[in-house]
Amino acid sequence: MKLNERISKTRKEKGLTQAELADLANITTRTIQRIESGESIPRSFTIKAIAKALELPYETLLVKEIPLPIQQSGDTTHFLKMLNLSCFAYTLVPWVHFLVPHLILKKQKDLNEEATALSRKMIRQQVSWTIALHLLMLLTVALNLIQVRVFNNMYNTISYLWPVVVMYLLNAGIIFYNGLFIQRKYQQVDCQLLTGE
Repeated sequence: MKLNERISKTRKEKGLTQAELADLANITTRTIQRIESGESIPRSFTIKAIAKALELPYETLLVKEIPLPIQQSGDTTHFLKMLNLSCFAYTLVPWVHFLVPHLILKKQKDLNEEATALSRKMIRQQVSWTIALHLLMLLTVALNLIQVRVFNNMYNTISYLWPVVVMYLLNAGIIFYNGLFIQRKYQQVDCQLLTGE
C-alpha cells in the first residue's frame, strides 16, 4: 500500500474528513487532497504532522509493506525474464526490436512499481543500443569515405561487419546481465517472502 493510500485509509478509519485532518495537522485541506490523490509527495515534516494528527508513530506511515505475495512474485520474475528474452528480437529486426518488449509491457496490467521501472529500464537500454548501432554505422561510413576521398586508399577501409558484430555481442551481454540480475534480485525476494523476513 502506498503512503497516500495509508493516509487516506487511516483518516477514514478514524472518522475524519480531509478538512478535519488538515486542521489537526495544521496544513491546508488542498495539501491533504493532493497527498491522498497521489498528486504530490509530502515532505518529512508534513508526514510527521499528519502522523501526529492521526495519533500514529511517524514510522508507521513510512513502513513499506511487502508488495507481492509469493505466487505473484514468481509471476513477476517469470514476466521479467520473458520481457528480457524478448529483447533478443534485435537479432531479427535490429531497427525496431525494442517495440517487442514495449508491447509486452503495455499488455501487462498488474505489475508492481519496481518491476515496471526495471522493465522500462531494459527497454531504454534497447533503444540506446539501437541509437548507438546507427551512430557506429554512420561513423564507419564516414571513416571509409575519408579513407577513399582524402587518402585515396580503397584498400584500408573498415568492414561494416565489425561494428555490427561488436554491437550484437555487446547487446547479448547486456541481456544476459539483466537476466542474472533478475534471477538474483527476485530469488532473494522469494526467499524473504518464504522465510517471513
